[in-house]
Amino acid sequence: MQNAKLDMKRFLVVIIALCSALTSFGWGQKGHDVVAYIAECNLSPEVYQKVVKKLDNHSLVYYANWLDNASYTDQYRYTKTWHYANVDEGYTYDTMPKNEKGDVVTAINLCIAEIKSGKLTPEQESARLKMLIHLVGDVHCPMHAGHLSDRGGNNVVVKFFNNDIKLHKLWDTELVEAAHKWSYTEWEQPLNRYCTEEQKAKLANGTAKDWLDESHKIATEIYKVSPEKGKLYYDYITYYTPVIEKQLLSGGLRLAKVLNELYD
Repeated sequence: MQNAKLDMKRFLVVIIALCSALTSFGWGQKGHDVVAYIAECNLSPEVYQKVVKKLDNHSLVYYANWLDNASYTDQYRYTKTWHYANVDEGYTYDTMPKNEKGDVVTAINLCIAEIKSGKLTPEQESARLKMLIHLVGDVHCPMHAGHLSDRGGNNVVVKFFNNDIKLHKLWDTELVEAAHKWSYTEWEQPLNRYCTEEQKAKLANGTAKDWLDESHKIATEIYKVSPEKGKLYYDYITYYTPVIEKQLLSGGLRLAKVLNELYD
């Protein structure tokens, strides 16, 4: 009986630790799926075939959330800090002390450079490609450029309607679902298919640091209108839905541009 109690206690500790750890990641599953699918829809046919072959004949969406789990395995534990780049108030990405273990900007640049080098084994290239798909999504999640002092909003609790929720989690998952209760394919249609080629080309520009700077600018505003214990309702969803739409669309188009250039 005592052993059963100990086993249950260990189980609960593991579950609590896992749930706590997962709050540090970027867009929830839906957001990453949307970014990956928009990217997939904007790859040239030739590049799409090359990429899918390197992904074990799976789509980009299949691996969109792979790194969130892989970062907790022994093999890829070194990527835990790669999902974000915290920028405290009064700092920019350039002036903020860097995490010596890497951040989302350095990770994206590393993946691109290593794939471009042509020196990776097929297994290594596949892993870097899976990482890249996920990390480009992460860099477009505003709270992944949030303050180091509050762990990207993980220490800020707001009231979303009647529920207490961490600001980070609100932006990762809840706000995306509150904006539109859609599947990832339903997200893609109004965002991507009704965007002109000229608009797509403009949105797809920039570097990983540029994208992080954009997210940090949004995060700076989010902090101002989402104070600790602040009460957030329908007007908050209405105001930020276009922001979420633009970030997901931009992430997908930028990922597509990177992949089209790498595998053309």
